[in-house]
This record gives sequence, structure tokens and C-alpha cells, in this order.
Amino acid sequence: MDQVKKIVSDIKKGQISPVYFLFGEEPYYIDRISDFIEDNVLSEEEKGFNQVILYGKEVTVDDIVANAKRYPMMAERQVVIVKEAQHLARSIEKLEPYINDPQPTTVLVFCYKHKKPDGRLKVFKTLKKKGVYFESKKLYENQVADWIRKVLAGNDYSITPKAAQMLVEFLGTDLSKVHNELEKLKVVLPKGSNITPEVIEQNIGISKDYNNFELRNAIGGRDFKKAIQIVTYFSQNPKDNPVVVTLALLFSYFSTLMQYHALDDHSNKHVASVLKIPPYFVKDYQQAAHNYPMKKVSRVINYIREADMKFKGVGAHRISQEDLLKELMVKIMA
Repeated sequence: MDQVKKIVSDIKKGQISPVYFLFGEEPYYIDRISDFIEDNVLSEEEKGFNQVILYGKEVTVDDIVANAKRYPMMAERQVVIVKEAQHLARSIEKLEPYINDPQPTTVLVFCYKHKKPDGRLKVFKTLKKKGVYFESKKLYENQVADWIRKVLAGNDYSITPKAAQMLVEFLGTDLSKVHNELEKLKVVLPKGSNITPEVIEQNIGISKDYNNFELRNAIGGRDFKKAIQIVTYFSQNPKDNPVVVTLALLFSYFSTLMQYHALDDHSNKHVASVLKIPPYFVKDYQQAAHNYPMKKVSRVINYIREADMKFKGVGAHRISQEDLLKELMVKIMA
């Protein structure tokens, strides 16, 4: 995030690189930087003749170089943006001569998404010296809630830990999806608002009482009645609560609980640091660890694996989501 701010800040100051190579598994920041360049480097009057959008599926490296070597018309510079540049992976080495001696009046931007290029190639070593070489790394699930808080804080909003976790567990780690939902909230909420589970439920449609976050808490606290209520709700709303997501989150939860048991130091600070969880969730793991000794956690992980295989129809007839999850709750809290 700091590198993104620096790239944007440099562009605003007029410190514009002749080449930007934006790559990585997380497309969100690639799009943000590319869109900023597309919107801000040229004036609206200059864009007509001096801004070109190319697509890696449709062009060759020679086409890109030919466009990049053109001179701008009635402007200080031109912008050439290559989207879906990952489709040029087999021939991208041919860019090396141009990257080594780029056209000073051209801003050439590559959007290379969902993968990492072979950094051993000479062209990428040259890119690091001659241009901006930016990797957009995918965030781990335990990092997204903090990302949400920082993004909202930068726009004068705050969010409760539970509300942030609800968004993560419902939307996953796709930052573009999360960003879109945050934008919707900013439209309906005045600046300075604190986003709560109730706000999430009213504006995004995630139930504040029946979600994977609450299911995890019910299981951790051995609240069988509440757990059954939640999985019953899930079965009645399967499209918004896919069983594969629930099983994956439960597997992650008990795997983390296993790690907790293995720690020698159970102080809040140490647990939060090693398990990579927000400090305010440590007490939940402390309670769950008391209710589920290490041997029980190991068995539960096996139960979750078995449930996943059953749902996929392996070794048994495929059963309904409701029966599968209710059976799993019985086994976990037996």
C-alpha cells in the first residue's frame, strides 16, 4: 500500500517513469495504478490523439513497441496502456531492447495480472533499472480485515472488528469485490460513520446473526443450539452461504486452533503475532482451546475433511447441505 501511495504521489509531482510494469496475483492495485495513469497523466483534450489502450490477447510485442515509439501530437507525452499483458508471456523478452532505451515522451504501462513473470529474464532485470516494477501481492485472509480498516480510516470512516470480519468471510480476499462494497457503504453513510454489523446487514445483505463468523463463535463456545440455527439458515439460503466456503472457514479455524495449542506462550500479544489474528479475537481462541483440547481439534479437522468429501460425493451418496452441516455440528460438539 505504501508503494502504491509513492507511485501515485510521484506521478502527481510530475515524476513520471517511461515504463510501468504492474504485475501480481491481486489485480486490485494493478487496476488502481493503471486507472490513475489513464485518468491523470494527460488532459482530456490530449487523450484523443495520445492515449492508446492495447490488449495482450490482440497485439504482439512489435505492435506495442511501434505504438510506444510514436511521438505525441500537440502534447508533452503519450500514454500506452497494455491490459491483459500476461498473454504476452512467451514473447515478452523481445521488449528488452525498447525497455533498455525507452521513448522519453511515452508512458508505457503493462498490466500483467494473476501471475508472476519469470524474473530471471533479462527484460525484467532491465525493467527494475529503467522503470517502475510493482508487484501486487494477494493478501492473506487474516490481512484483509486490517486492510478494510485502513482504507475506511483514510476516508474518515471506522468499522467494528465483527463487521470487518463479516465482510471478509462473505466476500473473501478479492480486494476489488471488497472495495466495491465499501464504495456502496460510503454512498449511503456520511463521513465519520462507524460501520457496524447492523449497517452491513441493512446495506449489503449479510445477516449479522447468521453468518460464518457467528457459526465459528457458536462452535468455539459450544453453543449447539445457536450453531444448529445458523446452519439451518444456511441451508435455506444456500446461494449466499455455500457449504464449501463454510467448510473451508471451519477448517482454517480449527487449524489455527491447533497452532494455538502448540504455542508455549499464550499471552495475548504473542498469540496475535504468531497466529496472525487481530488481538481482540485472541479471547475467542482461548475459550475455544478450553472447550476443544488438542486431540479433539485433531478429530474435528478429520470430521471437516470427511464432510467435504461427502459433499463432493466421494465414498458416499451426496447429501443435502443441511444434513451435512447438522451431522458435522453433532460430531464437533459431541
